[in-house]
Amino acid sequence: MNLNTFPTKGNLIIMKNSLKLAKQGYELMDKKRNILISELMSLIDEAKDIQSEIDITFTKAYMALQEANIELGIDYIQEIAEAMPVENSIIIKVRSVMGTEIPLAQMDNIDLKPTFAFYSTRDSLDEVLIAFDKVKRLTVRLSSVENSAYRLAANIKKTQKRANALENITIPTYSSLCFNIQASLEEKEREEFTRLKVIKKNKQKKARM
Repeated sequence: MNLNTFPTKGNLIIMKNSLKLAKQGYELMDKKRNILISELMSLIDEAKDIQSEIDITFTKAYMALQEANIELGIDYIQEIAEAMPVENSIIIKVRSVMGTEIPLAQMDNIDLKPTFAFYSTRDSLDEVLIAFDKVKRLTVRLSSVENSAYRLAANIKKTQKRANALENITIPTYSSLCFNIQASLEEKEREEFTRLKVIKKNKQKKARM
């Protein structure tokens, strides 16, 4: 951006076009920022709901685990826990919100299959398995929502900086350039008009002599 732009009609047209583009850019940045903020607020509310549900489910799960430890013994419960298969059904997908890629962590909806014999366990162990499976699924959802919220927040910050730069620097600068070039051109036109009037007046004087 040349602040010493020579005052010509061509440069005035260029500056006006640049000013128009800057204003359009600001409107787009402002719209993008508002959409991202709305999406972020929705994710924050969702994260609060999931966290609340996790807290309740964790409490139930540990109460059931405590009961199972009492009924079956801590060592036996530990053996069952070590026999549980590693979770490998989590799938990470990506969706875009105004150019911001946010992750979507999902788990396969497969039936829960115990890895222990029913005859040697109690109902409390079944409740432990169900409760902790629910906690696992909620935790996957929460991690996806929180990660998405962090990415949106970072992009909102970048968008805000760009919008501020356009609003406070670029647009005022181009507006000032347009005003100065317009003023210079109008001054030149007035000078040229005055000069032509003087020339015409002098010619008329010479014609009468």
